[in-house]
Order: sequence, then C-alpha cells, then structure tokens
Amino acid sequence: MDYAANSREALAETLLAAGPTESTLCEGWQTRHLAAHLMLREHSVWAAGIIGGPLQKGMERRLETIATQAKDPDVYALLVAKFRAGPGKVSPLRSRRVDEAANLLEYFVHTEDARRSRERWAPRALEAGYDEALWNQLLKRAGMLYRGAGVGVILVRSDGQRRRVRQGADSVALFGQIGELAMHAHGRNDHALVTFEGAPAAVRRFTAYTAQV
Repeated sequence: MDYAANSREALAETLLAAGPTESTLCEGWQTRHLAAHLMLREHSVWAAGIIGGPLQKGMERRLETIATQAKDPDVYALLVAKFRAGPGKVSPLRSRRVDEAANLLEYFVHTEDARRSRERWAPRALEAGYDEALWNQLLKRAGMLYRGAGVGVILVRSDGQRRRVRQGADSVALFGQIGELAMHAHGRNDHALVTFEGAPAAVRRFTAYTAQV
C-alpha cells in the first residue's frame, strides 16, 4: 500500500473541505498558507529556504505572495490541486520509498493541523498498516525531534509496544495511539492525546521543554 500517496489525498481533501481561510495549528498560518507551503516544498527553487539558510527570506516572501492570492477560493482550489498532483517527473519524491520517508509523517501531521484547530475534533481511525508505517517513520525521527528534551524518552503504543528513542539517566514514558505520539513529537503538545509516566522531576523537565517547542 502506498501510504504516502494516501496521506497526500487525505490532506488535499481536508484542505479543500476547510477552504482557504480556516485556522491551523501552524502558528500564524491559515489553510491557504499551509497549502502554499506544501506546494513550494515540491515545486519551487525556494524549497531549500524552508529549513533556513540564505533562501529563507525569499521563500517566506514567495509563500506569503501565493497565500495572499489564494484567498480567492478558485485560486486556492488550483493550489491544492497542484499539491495533490504530486511532484514533477524529475523530482526524487517520485520514488515511493523517498516519498514515504519525506512525506508520510509530514502529511499526517499537517492533515491534523487543519482538523484539530477547531474546538471539537476527534482522532481519525487509522488502518493498521498505515499506523505501522507511521510508527516506523516516527522511530527514525523521534531521537532528533526530542534531542533537547533533557531526559530519556520512551514511546509506548496503545497496544503496549514500547521503544526508547532517547537515552537519559532519568526517563519519561509517553503513552498513546501512534498518531497521537506522532503529533506530540512534532510539537503539537496541546492537541495530542498522550499521557506521561516517570519521576516527577523528570516529567516536569520534559513538559517544560516540550512547552517551548
């Protein structure tokens, strides 16, 4: 199953259903900004600016220009359609393996960014295979995502499987469904249904760190 492609489709549908001016969990961004970001990272020479460096200011200006144009619902629909169509033929993201590594978690988190910005939301029921694919990608990234946590970090799935993703003298265990663990690891702390277990001092240190991410 091509889960990255399925995730792209779900994200495009979520963006279209929301319209161009709905809020997201990405600070300062409406859905039109998120759509512009997704298109730019696959179709623009400014994509390198997403991670900083000399192209960052140019990328930010280009994103804002596109997002402003996308206030028009018709322009917004075309923007989402371009993202939905996927990267160009010469892009390395055309490789299914590269696409899953680069985009599976990205698309899942951004879909939830659009879904969970409302007052009322509930986690999606995910297919078992999709859940496993998310888990595998999360394990590859979690050590980096929690690199500044100051404590060891153990992720515990709702089925009881656990994996230590960061070493530390004191550790905190996070319990939750795989999607919720992914949301927390990507800084969506207030919108991730997880619980913590560990020594009180370690939990305080960990929650203080994640509150700043």
